[in-house]
Amino acid sequence: MNNKAGLALVLLLTLLVSACSNYTFKEDMSVELADFNHTNQRGEKVGLEDLKGKPWLGMYIFTNCNTVCLPMMENMKEVQERFVQKGIEDYAIVGFSVDPANDSPEVLTEYLRRYEMPDDSKWQLLTGYNQKYIEQYAFKSTKQLVRDDPNSDQVTHSVTFFLVDETGKMVKNYSGYSEETDGVPIDLIVEDMGMLIDERLTSKEAAAK
Repeated sequence: MNNKAGLALVLLLTLLVSACSNYTFKEDMSVELADFNHTNQRGEKVGLEDLKGKPWLGMYIFTNCNTVCLPMMENMKEVQERFVQKGIEDYAIVGFSVDPANDSPEVLTEYLRRYEMPDDSKWQLLTGYNQKYIEQYAFKSTKQLVRDDPNSDQVTHSVTFFLVDETGKMVKNYSGYSEETDGVPIDLIVEDMGMLIDERLTSKEAAAK
């Protein structure tokens, strides 16, 4: 490699590093979630107040789902694997069951176990409410569709992953399922979570010292 080519490569790498370091988290919305207090897969009560203080990713799922839930769970597993690789720790993943009559804590525990998540302690799979409640909560609070199908055992629901910040506000949505290879923005989700933690939590901790 001659000197000019070497210099060009160094400049290119410098620009790339600079571009990456200048990335900042940008909200797409600021929607304050309605309060909730439900039962997780461990039989514990978990409310919105319990989740405040760190950001979390939310989704709607149910264990008898025979269509989109499996790829959504696999996509969220990939997100969490990337969190582990990057050392991202101050987060939670919250799944609201849209079939609470069937999804008991025991059923949800077994469901989560099937996927062999990198860290299931970060997961809160919620149940303990009725069907009408979750349909209304999804629509009014998180702006997502949940609708029971009276002609089958399936429930129509949003395939969105939604990012909630440390104050309990929904700040961004992502596609959690897509038939296209690159339809789910795994890289962006991981980058956003990392930057949100760095900008709002890590910086506050450093300033307090």
